[in-house]
Amino acid sequence: MLSHPFDDDKLREECGVFGCIGLEDAANFVALGLHALQHRGQEAGGIITHHPETGFHSAHRFGLVRDNFTKTGVIESLPGSIGIGHVRYSTAGSKGATQIRDVQPFFGEFAMGGAALAHNGNITNADAIRRELIERGSIFQSSSDSECLIHLMARSFQKTIPERMKDALRRAEGAFSIVAMTRTKLIGVRDPLGVRPLVLGRLHQGWVLASETCALDIIGAEFVREIAPGEMVVISEKGVESVQPFAAQKSRFCIFEHVYFSRPDSFFGGRSVYETRRQIGVELAREAPVDADMVCPIPDSGTPAAIGYSQESGIPFALGITRNQYMGRTFIEPSQAIRSMGVRLKLNVNRALIRGKRIILVDDSVVRGTTSQKIKEMILEAGAAEVHFRIASPPTAWPCFYGVDTPERENLLAANMTEDEMRDHIGVDSLRFVTLDGLYRAAGEAGGRDNSCPQYCDACFSGEYPVAPHDMIERGFTPKQAAE
Repeated sequence: MLSHPFDDDKLREECGVFGCIGLEDAANFVALGLHALQHRGQEAGGIITHHPETGFHSAHRFGLVRDNFTKTGVIESLPGSIGIGHVRYSTAGSKGATQIRDVQPFFGEFAMGGAALAHNGNITNADAIRRELIERGSIFQSSSDSECLIHLMARSFQKTIPERMKDALRRAEGAFSIVAMTRTKLIGVRDPLGVRPLVLGRLHQGWVLASETCALDIIGAEFVREIAPGEMVVISEKGVESVQPFAAQKSRFCIFEHVYFSRPDSFFGGRSVYETRRQIGVELAREAPVDADMVCPIPDSGTPAAIGYSQESGIPFALGITRNQYMGRTFIEPSQAIRSMGVRLKLNVNRALIRGKRIILVDDSVVRGTTSQKIKEMILEAGAAEVHFRIASPPTAWPCFYGVDTPERENLLAANMTEDEMRDHIGVDSLRFVTLDGLYRAAGEAGGRDNSCPQYCDACFSGEYPVAPHDMIERGFTPKQAAE
């Protein structure tokens, strides 16, 4: 069973991380930061803080930040001026199948003191590391790949927590952005390719690390810079120390952060996520024009691209579909009768606007295609004359192994059908995706994709994995090079 019965047709970023140091009542700031990152994980969250007199304190809860970490009693139980937090989705299973021990941040007590760690991404050789550690006597408490890092740190002979973390991360492969803390230090690390995001901010005399700039905005912090690919920052009362524990590699930031994962008000690489999404719509209008009366976004993620499509094509933009803003993931467990209503619980068609019109629907992606079919049926029932889908990403034909909840390849519509076959399967008058080159142009690469050395990680579209997913290959996954 997926994490929510009405959200099974979207790719889901698995988590967001936040940390701060030098701020009185740090837990308040961590909770606010996690609230801003809630879109990155809505299943569970956790906060760990440290107070010099009472030591480390932690709280881990299922559900939303607003339902758990806005309560006075919880925040008061997390004293201190340093803290880190995490929000998560799991890759499989619902709340009932997830144990509270799987909820980050994780904590470890070492010879030189305690340390806590929260991780966004995925370690692609975690199975092999876990087997080796268990054979050597390690006892695991969770099913998370992140716990491997705690055990590797425990076995390191280095004298400080940051040095032990370097040792551990040099064994890890995959994609990761990490915030960690000791009693006196806040640590941030990004994988050598920079697949997953991490930014640095400044607030008063304190410092902040977060998955996105929108989490800095909510607490009024000043954006300083992005943590560079392969960089580790160690922040203490002395300031920010930067080191490079890994060999330098060319950046491969996840391009799907621009398409869907990140909030539109965030910035990456000096570029507005909103502007990139609007520009994707411009590229779509150039690549896939069609005669129509109205451009309608599928809210909310399709809205910037729909605006761009409308601006470039000259076809009027209209809100033909309205989202029920109060349909959250904490909705009561639905009966089969309610479940059968599907997307109608979240979306409603503006019939007066749609009737008799040729409609262009703009969405961010097509994964399984089930939601696209249901929305098409709703639009036709409302009396639309024609329905044309325009998708603000290339076909999603490959699973992501770098920290995203992706269906197995056989369940991805684009892995089994051509674009024309997908059009007929969904049952629309036309279906077009932005090209990979068009997506790159929208993201600021004027020349499109450099096929010899791609500027982004786009494995979910191209099947070209910048880090070999060794665990998945061992389980039977066949990479593109061997299959095609």
